[in-house]
Amino acid sequence: MARRNTYKEDEILETPFDIRHLLRASGYIKKHAGKMILAFFLSGIAGIAALFGPKLVQLALDEAIPAKDVHMLYKLVIYAVAFYVISVIFSTIRSRIMVNVSQDIIYQIRTDLFKHLQKLPFQYYDDRPHGKILVRVVNYVNSVSDMLSNGLINVILEIFNLIFIVVFMFLIDVKLSLVVLAGVPILAVFMFWIKNKQRVAWQAVSNKNSNLNAYLQENIVGARITQIFAREDENAEIFKELSARCRKTWMKAVSYSTLVWPGIDTISVLVRAAIFVFGLVIFSGGNETLGTIVAVSSYASRFWQPIMNLGNIFNNFINNMAYLERIFETMDEPIGVDDAPDAALMNDINGEVTFENVSFSYEPGKEILHNVSFTVKPGESVALVGPTGAGKSTIVSLISRFYNVDSGRILIDGQDISKVTLKSLRSQMGIMLQDSFIFSGTIEDNIRYGKLDATETEIRRAAKTVCAHDFIRNMSNGYHTEVKERGALLSQGQKQLISFARTLLSDPSILVLDEATSSIDVQTEKALQKGLDAMLAGRTSFIIAHRLSTITKCDKIMYINDGGITECGSHEELMAKKGDYYHLYTAQIEGLEVS
Repeated sequence: MARRNTYKEDEILETPFDIRHLLRASGYIKKHAGKMILAFFLSGIAGIAALFGPKLVQLALDEAIPAKDVHMLYKLVIYAVAFYVISVIFSTIRSRIMVNVSQDIIYQIRTDLFKHLQKLPFQYYDDRPHGKILVRVVNYVNSVSDMLSNGLINVILEIFNLIFIVVFMFLIDVKLSLVVLAGVPILAVFMFWIKNKQRVAWQAVSNKNSNLNAYLQENIVGARITQIFAREDENAEIFKELSARCRKTWMKAVSYSTLVWPGIDTISVLVRAAIFVFGLVIFSGGNETLGTIVAVSSYASRFWQPIMNLGNIFNNFINNMAYLERIFETMDEPIGVDDAPDAALMNDINGEVTFENVSFSYEPGKEILHNVSFTVKPGESVALVGPTGAGKSTIVSLISRFYNVDSGRILIDGQDISKVTLKSLRSQMGIMLQDSFIFSGTIEDNIRYGKLDATETEIRRAAKTVCAHDFIRNMSNGYHTEVKERGALLSQGQKQLISFARTLLSDPSILVLDEATSSIDVQTEKALQKGLDAMLAGRTSFIIAHRLSTITKCDKIMYINDGGITECGSHEELMAKKGDYYHLYTAQIEGLEVS
């Protein structure tokens, strides 16, 4: 039940404004400064052109129509159409420019974020629901890109638009313009109240959607386990609860949003009514014409739009600054294992592996390995056995430098692996895990994953070596069969055989097999043994296997327990010693005989 609470915890998105996030984001904006300046000027021209409309209406009502000047009326109509066309054309060009800028910013941020995620340690993904990581990469980046592109330009444009509207109003009539401005305090109070409510409500929507997305993603991946343990009803209830929370917060947010336009329209109608009352009755001695009243009323209706837009931009800005903080928080997540500034390329590996007083812990104060030392000669096969959690997988993970040691050194052919580039190290290693991950795509694509320039002949040779060729050939499209996400069309044993072919094709100098045959039946494993012997020949190999009968031919067997190596030797030597390995092996053999 503790796991269930993971999806009820909301990210804290109500954060104070931090100028550092905006300054950091400016790096993405600067690349598009030229396009954004052009878009700004196009928007300015379009906005000014649109503001001539009410003035032309005034001239038509006050001059052309009373004087029955048809020629002047035609000219005014032509001018109105011309200004409208200019406004539409320039606005359209500006929109297309900013769509391109927005998509470029999305691409750049998302690419940087994905590159960083690829380098983060395993523990980062273990500690977080994957759905919440996806929300940051997809949803948050989409929202932030619009703020960084359109948002900043729109703030300036709306301020200028507001100033131009006020100027045009005052040029037509000062007293009626003051009537319009008298409604500003009422609108300001209303907007301040409603926008605070809106911002909090939409942040709650974002949180609940994030929780729902995380739970949904995990349940899609774990659908088989759900059905195995008949958890459908309970999971449906959890999903129903999370969905209900999404619906409740969404409806609350929408209820505030639906108040905005009616509220502004009400204030706008009252102000425009006041314009007619003051213009026709109270200011009647001022000779306000119908054209003047209509023109000011038209500008008044436009006056509220930029104010409301600025309110929306402000709320979006606050929300997106919180999203931006989450994005940069992910980008700032320490990589943990990275190339040293002066890292050299790893030489071609012969295969000598040395641990010198290596200590390691996943959490401070909980040491997994303590002062472990050993040397494996090139071409030797080493089996690691021992109780669960003793550190077997930790040792092979350290050889691949998936983690940094707390103390001591790991050397390959005399080179300290902490001083070489990760790519040059890992590209010469082949690692087969118990959980054989298969990517979306064809079987051929999956086998070629570690060696993109491999030929079809090489791919088929690798598959035949590990006994995968026959079942692949019998599939609907052979090697070109689409296996869907996570290899949905394959059995677990077939996935492992494809992973074997993928590892063999990469031609590693050091081979790690971590429970690599756990999902393969005994008969297939016996047929596979020749392929395994071919994989192990001439390579330094580390094998972790609970099925001890598969490791009896290894050159060395290390028994891992209590933070170190308690026994080391060949199968015959350890059996003669009658220590931990002997008791483990005999217990397993007796168990097999009983079964």
